[in-house]
Amino acid sequence: MHIGYVQFAPVLSDFEATWERLEALLAQGVGADLLVLPELCNSGYNFASPADAFGSAETIADSRFLRRLQDHCRQHGGYVVSGFNERDGDALYNGAVLVGPEGCLGRYRKLHLFRDEKDFFQPGNLGLPVFACGPMRIGMLICFDWVFPEAWRVLALQQADVICHPSNLVLPGLAQRAVPIHALMNRVFIVTANRVGTEGTLTFTGRSLVADPSGQVLAEAPPEGPHVATVPVDLAQARDKQITPRNHLFHDRRPDAYGLLSAVREMTVASAGTR
Repeated sequence: MHIGYVQFAPVLSDFEATWERLEALLAQGVGADLLVLPELCNSGYNFASPADAFGSAETIADSRFLRRLQDHCRQHGGYVVSGFNERDGDALYNGAVLVGPEGCLGRYRKLHLFRDEKDFFQPGNLGLPVFACGPMRIGMLICFDWVFPEAWRVLALQQADVICHPSNLVLPGLAQRAVPIHALMNRVFIVTANRVGTEGTLTFTGRSLVADPSGQVLAEAPPEGPHVATVPVDLAQARDKQITPRNHLFHDRRPDAYGLLSAVREMTVASAGTR
């Protein structure tokens, strides 16, 4: 299997200009079984208003962007995971879609919204699904989700081989250091596809990467400029959770001792209410 990323700068609220940039880069990744694109790839990121965000969004069922990705997959084979500004009725979601020759095969909506995203998007409501895609099992997270180890573990427990991580990272170097550790701690492959460039006051940090289940970085992009990379991977590495002959990543877990993970939000809210 070959998996990889496309790092580039979508053009804010200009679909055709974005596609012109992306089409040439997708051609560089032909032959990959899976390519991952940045967050909000169909629209850009730093909207001036909710109306701008809504005007740049598309529905899953009637998306020019997804149709073009599907056409690319039909012509060249393979699958694409892309960030997607999704409109559903009157609501917007910062989403990700899994696209193949057959069309849209899966979707995810970002659970953990970052900064001003809360002014434009609803929190994700589709949970943390994993999708069978040829021989691969694929999970998706988006950008700021990287901070929350529970999300990575839930996908790993559902037997994800590859976790695709479309991103628009602006905090220099933090996620890029953490992602290989998440790969190591969950023994999965991770593809972080970050964007580059500047929109308004935000400058994006590039350095897209592919990490393997041992935490090794197999490919990494520069902090600036477009970049495409694909690497060969052996999915058996992600399916081997045996750490030593007597230690297994999942069998040695102690869920009976982890109750605080589900109670902590309740406790934090209750504590805040007493101040």
